[in-house]
Amino acid sequence: MAKQPRQRLMREVGDPRNPQGLLVMMLRYLDYLRIKGCTDYTLYNVERYLRDLIGWCDLRSLERPHQITRQILEAYQRSIWYYRQKNGEPLSIYSQRGKLVPVRGFFKWLSRNDLIPANPASELALPRPPRRLPKHVLSAEEVEAIMSLPDVTRPLGLRDRAMLEVLYSTGMRRMELAQLQIEHVDIERGTVFVSQGKGRRDRFIPLGARAGDWVGRYLQQARPQLAWNESERTLFLSREGEPLNHCWLSTSIARYVSRAQTNKRGGCHLFRHTMATLMLDGGADVRYIQAMLGHAELSTTEIYTHVAIRQLMAIHAATHPANAVRPTTSAQRVASDDERVALLSILDAEAREERLEDAVSARGLGPDAVSTI
Repeated sequence: MAKQPRQRLMREVGDPRNPQGLLVMMLRYLDYLRIKGCTDYTLYNVERYLRDLIGWCDLRSLERPHQITRQILEAYQRSIWYYRQKNGEPLSIYSQRGKLVPVRGFFKWLSRNDLIPANPASELALPRPPRRLPKHVLSAEEVEAIMSLPDVTRPLGLRDRAMLEVLYSTGMRRMELAQLQIEHVDIERGTVFVSQGKGRRDRFIPLGARAGDWVGRYLQQARPQLAWNESERTLFLSREGEPLNHCWLSTSIARYVSRAQTNKRGGCHLFRHTMATLMLDGGADVRYIQAMLGHAELSTTEIYTHVAIRQLMAIHAATHPANAVRPTTSAQRVASDDERVALLSILDAEAREERLEDAVSARGLGPDAVSTI
C-alpha cells in the first residue's frame, strides 16, 4: 500500500470570511481545477503561488479581484524579478514563470466566469526561458557501463537493472515508471501502456527486446521475493514490497550514474534525455520521439495526436542504440537544429521541474515524502 503524503504547509493569507475576496475566489478556482482532473502536485503548486500573490496584495490592502489591474500585476512581476534568495541569487527564469503562470490562469478563469469585468493578466508577458541543450547526456557506451553495475544475482539488483533498461528503452518519466502495473507491460508484443501520464494522458510506446527480457527476468526471479501482498499490481517494488517513491527513484538511479564515473550527473531524467538524443542522432523523426515522450506540444513541429504503435515500434527498432537490428525506415530523417533544440529544451524544463518537486518533497511540503527503500 502506498505511503500517505505528509501534511502540506500553506501560508495563511487573505480573509476567509470575505466571499468576494481573493482567498475565497482562489479556493473556488482550485475546485474548478480539481474537477478538471489536475494532479495533486499541480494543485499544490497553483495554490502556493497564488497565496504568494494574495500575501503581496494583503500588504497593499488589495482584497478583491476587481481591485487588481494590469499595472498592479506588472508591479508584482517586478517584485518577483527583484526578489533575492537567502544565497543572494535571483530566482531563475523558470521559477519566475512558475509563479506567474498560475496568476494568469486564475484571472483568466475569473474573467471567463464574469467574476471580474476584464482580465488584467491577459497581456502579462512571461519571462522567456533560454533554449539550450541539456548539459549532461550519456553516450551509448556510458549507458552500457551503467547497465553493468547492478548486482543481478540479488532481487534488488535485478529490479534496478530492469528499471534502468525500461528508462533507457522508453524514455518514460520517473512518475510513469513508478506507476507501471504488471499488466501494462506486454513483453511478447514489445509494448508498454503508460496510464495517466503527465496531463493525465494515456499512450502506448515501444519496449525494446532487451528491456523486455530484463523485465521478464525480474518478474520471474525477483518480484516474487519482494511482493508480500498478492493484490499489489505495481510492477517495480521496494524491499518492503511497496510502490517506489519518486524522489528515491531519482536518487537511486543517480547513484549508478555516479558509480560509473561518467563525469555526468542525473537520475531518471538523464535517461529520458539520452534516449531522445541518441534516437535523434540515429535519424528518428522528431515527431515520433515527441509521441514516445508524451509531449502535448512541440513549437516547431506538427503535433502527432495519434501515432500508430506499429510505426513507433519500427522507428524505435531503427534508431534506438540498444536494438541489435537497425533497419532503415521512411520515418527517419535528420532533425533541424530548431527542432532538436526545441525538443531538448522541453526535456531540460522537465528536469528542472523534477528537481523542484524533489526540493519541495524533501521539506515535507509536497505530495510525496522521501523514504528509505
